[in-house]
Amino acid sequence: MSSNTPKKIGENQYQIDADSNSGMKVPVRIYANDELLQKMLSDRTIMQARNVASIPGIVGHSVVLPDGHEGYGFPVGGVAAMDAEEGMISPGGVGYDINCGVRLLRSNLTEDNVRQKLKDLVTDLFNSIPSGVGSKGAVKLSNSQLDEVLVNGVNWAIDNGYGSSNDSDVCEENGQIKNADPNKVSDKARKRGAPQLGSLGSGNHFLEIQKVAEIHDEAAAEKMGITEGTITVLIHCGSRGFGHQVCSDYLRISEQAMSKYEIELPDRELACVPNSSEEGESYRKAMFSALNFAWSNRQMITHWTRKSFERVFNQSESDLDMKLVYDVAHNIAKVEKHKVNGEDRKLVVHRKGATRAFPANRDEIPFKYRNLGQPVLVPGSMGTASWILLGKPNSMDLSFGSTAHGAGRTMSRSKARRNFTEEGVKKSLNDKGIFIKALTRDGVVEETPSAYKDVDSVVDVSHSLGIATKVAKLVPIGVIKG
Repeated sequence: MSSNTPKKIGENQYQIDADSNSGMKVPVRIYANDELLQKMLSDRTIMQARNVASIPGIVGHSVVLPDGHEGYGFPVGGVAAMDAEEGMISPGGVGYDINCGVRLLRSNLTEDNVRQKLKDLVTDLFNSIPSGVGSKGAVKLSNSQLDEVLVNGVNWAIDNGYGSSNDSDVCEENGQIKNADPNKVSDKARKRGAPQLGSLGSGNHFLEIQKVAEIHDEAAAEKMGITEGTITVLIHCGSRGFGHQVCSDYLRISEQAMSKYEIELPDRELACVPNSSEEGESYRKAMFSALNFAWSNRQMITHWTRKSFERVFNQSESDLDMKLVYDVAHNIAKVEKHKVNGEDRKLVVHRKGATRAFPANRDEIPFKYRNLGQPVLVPGSMGTASWILLGKPNSMDLSFGSTAHGAGRTMSRSKARRNFTEEGVKKSLNDKGIFIKALTRDGVVEETPSAYKDVDSVVDVSHSLGIATKVAKLVPIGVIKG
């Protein structure tokens, strides 16, 4: 068996041992069933995870989660923890769409209520929420207002009438991470971001109207206000062109700084700098600004979603019980405390296409869910299910408190464009009772369900490992794409 071949070390667990000859400082741990592993082996996912294992200061193991696939430098569905004092911070370990994340709204409407007005509702949402490449939001920000967004996150949106104070109570970091510094953000990023606040964007970003199809954990579902047969809304988007530019800027800065710090890596896309360096501090403060931008962005979309429901059903947000269940980031790096070899250590945990899945009684979990565990939202493709999971103790031992962030792509966008037609994808969705409204042909074809792994299989791996367990299964009935 070659050192590149994962060996099975347990049910749904594989490992590639550290190899000093190739520069690997820690093992690679892969969480997947046999079918998902084969998909990872068909592209550069595992090789990228091995490269991540060579970054100075990495601890424990380089992680590939069951939705893992090839990304930029780091695999998507990857987790890497670096010593906060001696390790690195890497823009590629967060990704271009900083704080790409998901939030879930619940309602007391049933599928029967919504089916009668589904096309009206999807059309109203589509007209209310800007989407597509380069889409601009309905709010025009001055420079000083943008600074406020970058520092205050969700609270800026709430203070300006886009939601209620309860919304921030159920966001990761309460929707506002501290120590963001707009002065560390380039003028180019500011110019790209200022017009885009409150827009969905394109690619795999979406807004979905869903019904709760199955409940697997009654107590957790009750705490979250989730009832079988009711309607939920899942919003998936991030920091738009703002975060993309922050990543681009600091990848270039990191590449230029590596020689100064005598850092050698097997792939320039892994470009990183010491976490405690001037460049590292600057990137973190800029990245935190993008985190706050994204939380504010999703908050404004939430506000317009509630207004659409109010118009179409002629009921108030309160009557519809449209409360935010939770909001999670899945492209992020934060300093957290974890046990490594029995010792508490401060680590920079990079989650790229990975969702935090902390167990009960961690201070980082909002008070409402602290004695339950962190809610985890795992979106599927637009023709399949999404899942609510609950963070569990095994995540701390296996994956630095993390689980999957979605189904994970298994087909390139260019291949999807070659192999599928807009009419064919729409018909397939319509046959399942799903009504879609999209800005472009590519927005439909590139995101065909056939381009993604089976989200149920991904979730089954997480559940079986006890890193995040099943609470509820949600299936789409209406989809909005850029």
